[in-house]
Amino acid sequence: MLCGVTEPANPSTRTGRRVAAFFDLDKTVIAKSSTLAFSRPFFQEGLINRRAVLKSAYAQFVFMLAGADADQMDRMRAHITSLCTGWDVEQVNAIVEETLHDIVDPLVYKEATQLIAEHQEQGHDIVVLSASGEEVVAPIAKLLGATHWSGTRMVVVDGRYTGEIEFYCSAENKATAARELSDEYGYDLAECHAYSDSITDLPLLEAVGHPTVVNPDRGLRKEAVQRGWPTLSFEHPVSLRARIPTPSRAAVTAAGVGMGAVAAAGAAWWGLRAWRRRR
Repeated sequence: MLCGVTEPANPSTRTGRRVAAFFDLDKTVIAKSSTLAFSRPFFQEGLINRRAVLKSAYAQFVFMLAGADADQMDRMRAHITSLCTGWDVEQVNAIVEETLHDIVDPLVYKEATQLIAEHQEQGHDIVVLSASGEEVVAPIAKLLGATHWSGTRMVVVDGRYTGEIEFYCSAENKATAARELSDEYGYDLAECHAYSDSITDLPLLEAVGHPTVVNPDRGLRKEAVQRGWPTLSFEHPVSLRARIPTPSRAAVTAAGVGMGAVAAAGAAWWGLRAWRRRR
């Protein structure tokens, strides 16, 4: 199974099958890259160096301007496999848990929380799908009240990361995760909704009957216009601290931990090169 699970709701369509709303995470639900956002606490605990932190700050700027295309995502994945080898799972779990609210709380779009609430009122399951590490995706998904989630998972042996990726939740793999969840929980994809900002998520948007683009990058905006898909603009981050409790350590899974820190270096380098080429 590709995802984490909370207690399922009991929605159904007029056909008797359940409906899900699939949400990408970065720039769709939260205002920044969830992986890059954790670079500073990882630096403070000695997992990455100061150079990586400075790169991550610039990478956030590049990410907000243009996002990351498929080639950049592939290069990022290759960099991840070499950088996180040997990291201690428990140490990274603790960092994510201790800093989750401080990092994520100011970043969640108000418009996204309202949209999620509307789907929940209609009895739809909320599913978060992200290329970020599942250790980051899982607690954020729980903060949002999601029913299921799926993120990138890395291989763990003897409590440490081997540098190998078990499942990379991006591009076609993200659509695969949605289909497997639909098979497992009885979702009717023709009745389901999907929301994303990135052209890399085109397979996911094509898999459902009701695709919507949110803060789209240039490639996805072009596709949305050609296909007549709705476009939403999310602009106002809102704090969730007052209404959602901090998750326990058990809420922060061990799988895929390397993604949260290593993207700070990998995405920064490749994102900088792509931005310079566009200039």
